[in-house]
Amino acid sequence: MTADVIEQTRELLGTAREIYEGERESLALIDRLEVRLDEPLRLAVAGMVKAGKSTLLNAMLGERIAATDTGECTRVVTWYRYSATPTVTMHLRQGPPQRMAIRRDQGLLQFDLGGRTAEEIEWIDVGWPLSGLKDQILIDTPGIASLSEDTSARAARFLTPEEAPSAADAVIYLMRHLHGSDLKFLEAFRDTAAGAAQSVCAVAVLSRCDEVGSGRIDSLLSARKVAARYERDGDLAHLALGVIPVTGLVAEGARTLRESEFIAFRALAGMERTDRERLMVSADRFTRVADAAGLSAQVRQDLLARFGMFGVRLATAIIRGGADSSSALSAAMVEQSGLDGLQEFVRQQFHPRAATLKARGVILQLGALVERSPRPGDERIRAGIERFTASAHTLRELSLLAVARADGLPLEPDDALCAQRILGADGVAPRTRLALPDEASDAEVASAAEAEISRWRSIMESPLTERAAAAVCRAVIRSLSDVVSELGAPRALRPAPHIDPPGGPGEGSGQDAEQQGEQDKRRLRRQKWLNPRSLLAERNPLR
Repeated sequence: MTADVIEQTRELLGTAREIYEGERESLALIDRLEVRLDEPLRLAVAGMVKAGKSTLLNAMLGERIAATDTGECTRVVTWYRYSATPTVTMHLRQGPPQRMAIRRDQGLLQFDLGGRTAEEIEWIDVGWPLSGLKDQILIDTPGIASLSEDTSARAARFLTPEEAPSAADAVIYLMRHLHGSDLKFLEAFRDTAAGAAQSVCAVAVLSRCDEVGSGRIDSLLSARKVAARYERDGDLAHLALGVIPVTGLVAEGARTLRESEFIAFRALAGMERTDRERLMVSADRFTRVADAAGLSAQVRQDLLARFGMFGVRLATAIIRGGADSSSALSAAMVEQSGLDGLQEFVRQQFHPRAATLKARGVILQLGALVERSPRPGDERIRAGIERFTASAHTLRELSLLAVARADGLPLEPDDALCAQRILGADGVAPRTRLALPDEASDAEVASAAEAEISRWRSIMESPLTERAAAAVCRAVIRSLSDVVSELGAPRALRPAPHIDPPGGPGEGSGQDAEQQGEQDKRRLRRQKWLNPRSLLAERNPLR
């Protein structure tokens, strides 16, 4: 399926190249779209100012190469992609790209802008030899809703342009608490990134979540409750696939933990309990005492800057719980930080759908080109775009998962949970969708999928099933049919049913919803499952 989407999109680009032959600007755009199609998934990290974007990005990379201060470079869109050797290139608004010197200070990559301001720079491209960048491009963006209008405009121009689809395939959106600006951005990203598909390709992160509990050792428990409440918020649930609490500072510190820091934490953990608790009452007391556990005030200040008060308390508790090496401490702190949960979410929901998400961005750019600059023969491009939109079931799955989180699916509770799993709520691997063990054979998976297709078809065709519920059933059947196809097994039982347009259940695209309803009734009449009295009841909205 992945190869099919990429190849079909590549063929459409070839068609566009023929139609726009001789048009230099259009051909340059097509060249860029071909490059985008071959690139890894573009994953942007966005949020309001001081949400902790660069810190989280460093944690995801496992290396401190994203600037976390308040300098000019944090106001510039910065791409991080895989490169066999480190390179940093500055792309100017006017003039050719310029290579930048690579310099590090205490492990942190330093960007030398050569005296230029953020307004003079379009973006910075960082190539770095990190395995985590082989299958994704991470993009650090300036803060939205900034006091600086230029900074906010720079983020909006990249993530939510007014006359083009977003340059990002998916977004990790950081928020310290739910703010009106957060909802406004996510709404704009959904519209510009998804276009007609109205897909949801964002995950929200409750960042700096240790602050929820004022740095107490149980702060993450409080943060998880807040995140769960936000997940049920109707406005946010329609715009993000989940809310994950993460303390980025702890995650960054743990991923880049030094042996000297482990030794310092071990010394703190070895203090008498009363003395240790007195020392860690507050950040001020922690750094003010002249000498504690043989650690100078400067060492403790450095620990506080790198991990925060919550991270210091957490590290000493983990060591007292049995962590006897820096690697053991690092792993335990990363797990407690919430970073593992976020990365697992990205691996389950975005990476398996990367081909369709990338193709969507290319298709929408082609659509914008045709609208902006129509040419004889461009109906071939329009037809290809329509075919992609009609067949982009992956985007429909994401949209339905957002609906399920926000409003619930119009099914019985057990069926609703099953539908979400089949649609990919827990991951898109065939065995995961069908709740089968990893050791299940392909034949067993195909057999289970066909059995589920029969069950869901029965639910869909029941005279008691509402239209909205039938639309969900059709999407579930399509997901199951894709599982069978992916395994190379014959298509199940009957031809694939009509699939709703990407707008989701109940929305029309190319066929009026009422016409579709009448078509459903005619089909059911032929099957002798409806009588005139039940048809009258269906027309009555108060039945």
